[in-house]
Amino acid sequence: MGLFNLHLGNRSLRYTRNTIIVILLLLFALATLFPIYFMIMSSFGDPVEAGAISYSILPTHFSFDSYKFFFDFSEYSYRWILNSLIVSTILMVSNVIFATVAGYAFSKIEFRGRNVLFAVLLAAMMIPYQVTQVPLYILIVNIFQVQNTYGALIMPTLVNVYNIFLAKQFMSTIPKEIIESAKVEGSSQFGIFVRLIMPLSKTVMAVMAILTFMESWNVFFWPFLVTNTMDMQTIQVGLKNFRFANTTYFAPMMAGATISALPMFILFFSLQRYFLEGVTVGAVKG
Repeated sequence: MGLFNLHLGNRSLRYTRNTIIVILLLLFALATLFPIYFMIMSSFGDPVEAGAISYSILPTHFSFDSYKFFFDFSEYSYRWILNSLIVSTILMVSNVIFATVAGYAFSKIEFRGRNVLFAVLLAAMMIPYQVTQVPLYILIVNIFQVQNTYGALIMPTLVNVYNIFLAKQFMSTIPKEIIESAKVEGSSQFGIFVRLIMPLSKTVMAVMAILTFMESWNVFFWPFLVTNTMDMQTIQVGLKNFRFANTTYFAPMMAGATISALPMFILFFSLQRYFLEGVTVGAVKG
């Protein structure tokens, strides 16, 4: 009888603990999703009420006038979205290609100074982003002279050190015996990389694609720094045009923010399976 009561007590304790964990996770999820919910609900407000903010959780009325106002407000509204798509897509592709190649070189190819060079790259990750803005700006404006162009928006982040690190760590788990077998069969380094490494690395490539696109799409400061005309602004920079000295077109700004979030949602949910596999790779060793 005592063992039975002890068993029931343990079950009750586990049930209580699991219930508390579920409640905490639900609260965390609600806190994470609430800004997105508030952004979407606010985008259905009246665009004429400049500077007015409705703090009601449930919307009083639905109207798509703010979305129409967003596109009618400036002739460059469509151009802002197009610029962001061009820049983010190019950076996503370039980062996946270059980071995958670099990760393969650092993990599977023996060359002099490999460890030193990789250590330098890791050290570069520790430099705050803000510290590099002034040297990059001087390089883009005074040396390359490509200010207010797609080149200025793309060149500084053609490849991200973190993506190189991610690819290198992932490819280090690929057995060398597979590569040696391919070499015995006469495959070149390029053939091994294209036919063997890339198919095996599709998970980490999907993770790099999602993270790079999200980072490139959301960045504000660098596009704001190197663009000086509205036709070259990205969507994040373009949204600031809805704010003036004495008022803010809040609902149209939220409509633009909702539109700007759609590509990220589409990309994430389309590659969600690969992303979840990528972030958990290496957590369990077989």
